[in-house]
Amino acid sequence: MAYFPPQFQIVSDLHLETPLLRPSYSKYTQEIEARHLCLLGDIGLVKDDGLFHFLETLLKKTPNLIILYVLGNHESYQMTLAAGKQKLRDFEEKITKEYPGSPRFVFLDRKRCDINNRVSVLGCTLWSRILPEQMQRVSTALTDFNERNGIREWTPSDHLEEHRKDLAWLNDQVQRIEKEEPERQIVIFTHHSPTVDSRANNPRHVGSPFSSGFVKLWAVGHTHFSCDYREEGSGKLVVANQKGYSRIGDVGREEGQRSEAASGRGSSLDKRSQVTQRKGHKRILGWLRR
Repeated sequence: MAYFPPQFQIVSDLHLETPLLRPSYSKYTQEIEARHLCLLGDIGLVKDDGLFHFLETLLKKTPNLIILYVLGNHESYQMTLAAGKQKLRDFEEKITKEYPGSPRFVFLDRKRCDINNRVSVLGCTLWSRILPEQMQRVSTALTDFNERNGIREWTPSDHLEEHRKDLAWLNDQVQRIEKEEPERQIVIFTHHSPTVDSRANNPRHVGSPFSSGFVKLWAVGHTHFSCDYREEGSGKLVVANQKGYSRIGDVGREEGQRSEAASGRGSSLDKRSQVTQRKGHKRILGWLRR
């Protein structure tokens, strides 16, 4: 029987809550280029009905589309983290009832999603690691910890605890699959990045499962820095496809080009991942193969 590898379209940091006076939920158009649309956080604010209308519109316009959603640090602004997560769980339950059968919306909050009998997706925010000497500075410097505009009742200690939980869960899942299902390939979707490689531009998380040879693709968001490269040694494909704030944009692309997320191109992978250029829009193409 022929094997048809899964394809993933990677998109993050659309920040549809911007511009603040005229949010982009109803104006932004996301082209769909793969069956699995992977939204890796900071898509909008869950307090805004516009975010869920945007998601529902994508599902209605594209039959059989599956959205895999990872929570970013912005989604829960102006509410508690628990309340923000619950809003996404409620939406997941609503969509499951509206579209019985195959799941159409999957909230990846320390969740494993088996795409088929060969490929498993592991997803979580992977909150960044805050060092002890950074605690005081970040508590006043980052909007996340602003009680009015950031995440309510949220402290650097809470952030670090969530980091530890995410990291422990990822390590446990990767080790379990390596041991019990060695035939599987692992795809990891997180909002924060696990690597300090300058091509991805974010601090490494000590003890990260990033080094596992079973992990074939790791896609991230948060940095507003778009990249795609294959890690030397492991052959792992590292992808970020980020838009950034409205009228601000991302980096990792030439001046004057549209964001990769805005171009809406698809992403999938294999050992021979290809990157081609057309009209200045980067397209990440390829396949997962045994």
